[in-house]
This record gives sequence, structure tokens and C-alpha cells, in this order.
Amino acid sequence: MNDIRVLIGDDHRIVREGLKQMLGDLSNGLPSMTVRAEAQTGPEVLAAVQELGGSEGLDVVLLDIAMPGRDGLDVLQALHKDWPTLPVLMLSTYPEKQYAVRCIKLGASGYLNKSADADDMVSAVRKVAAGGLYVSAGTAEALAAAVGRNAGQGPEQLSHREHQVYRLLSTGHSVSEIGAQLGLAPNTVSTYRARILEKTGTKNDVELALYAERHGKAAPAA
Repeated sequence: MNDIRVLIGDDHRIVREGLKQMLGDLSNGLPSMTVRAEAQTGPEVLAAVQELGGSEGLDVVLLDIAMPGRDGLDVLQALHKDWPTLPVLMLSTYPEKQYAVRCIKLGASGYLNKSADADDMVSAVRKVAAGGLYVSAGTAEALAAAVGRNAGQGPEQLSHREHQVYRLLSTGHSVSEIGAQLGLAPNTVSTYRARILEKTGTKNDVELALYAERHGKAAPAA
């Protein structure tokens, strides 16, 4: 059986090195794993996948959510659009309840916290490489909660772009700062802000921050 060909996308070199060592040390069984490329920014991930021919040259992309240049959720969307058969396993320091459901809705083949056991990491890579969906106990709980939650409740109701603006607003960023970070005009950000306030039932940024605390504080953007 051929090796599982992996690309690691993470902005911290020590994390990339740790993942490489972990995959090498624990892939004694078949198939073994080979890291074909590394990337430390969102655009670098997309460029590396393109250079390797997408699913022709790779079997799995390990992708951090908090990536500079272009965040992991944006990169995930782009990969799913251009290479729909290429499995992407999202990695994060954030709890499953914050991002697992959103990642899977955007096309991820699984979501794994970076604190997961090494054996779980290897199992997850093998499962998604084989075409499966990796769902940890925490992710399964988050999915069940999302299914059971009434429409119009929780940040899961927000679109991808609305969620990007939401997490920046709830962590204290101004409209102009958000526009600069996401490449949007300030009036466009203001329009998203108005939609977010309406959907979350909040009246201002202070209430929105409290809402984010209640629903699992929004993680800082990359």
C-alpha cells in the first residue's frame, strides 16, 4: 500500500516539526505517512497544494485554523472548491464546540484539537485519507448540540463571512480594523455587523461580546 502523502499547514515551526515527528514515529503500520510539504501561511498552503497537483499529489492536508495571510476557514473553503476529493483535517487549540461544526459544514473531513493524543492524530489522518470522516467524542457532542439547537440560536446560524466579522467584533476590533484585516470596505463591514446584531438578538458590541462568552468565546482571528 502506498504511503499517505501529507501537507502540514501551521504558522508555528515547532508545531510542524512536532507533527512530522509524530507521524513518522507512530506510522509503523501500513500505510506509513510522508510529509510532502509544509506551509506557514494560508496562501502558502494553497500554492503548495496547487504545485503538488491537489489530490493527485496529496492524500491529506493538516490545516490549522489560525493561519496568517488567509485564515484556515477561508483556505478550507478554497480547497474544498478546487479539490473537493482532497481530505482536509482541521487542527486547532480551540474546543470542538467553537469550530468543529462550522469546519465540517465547510467541507472538512474532520476536526482535531492539537492537545489530542498522538495515537488519535495518526488514526484521524489514516481515516480521512481513506475517505472517511473523523469525528472525535467532542466533535460528536458539538454536532449533536447543533442538530438539537433551534434555528436562529447560536453563532452557527451566521454565514462564513458573518462569522469572521463576528469573532473580530466580539474580541474588540473596530469596523475599520476588521475591514483592513478581511479586505472589506468599512461600509460592508457595517452591513455585516448589522446582520450579526439582528441574528444574535444583540444591540451593540458590548452585548455581542457577552453573547460570544455565553456561546463559547469567539477565538481570535489569525
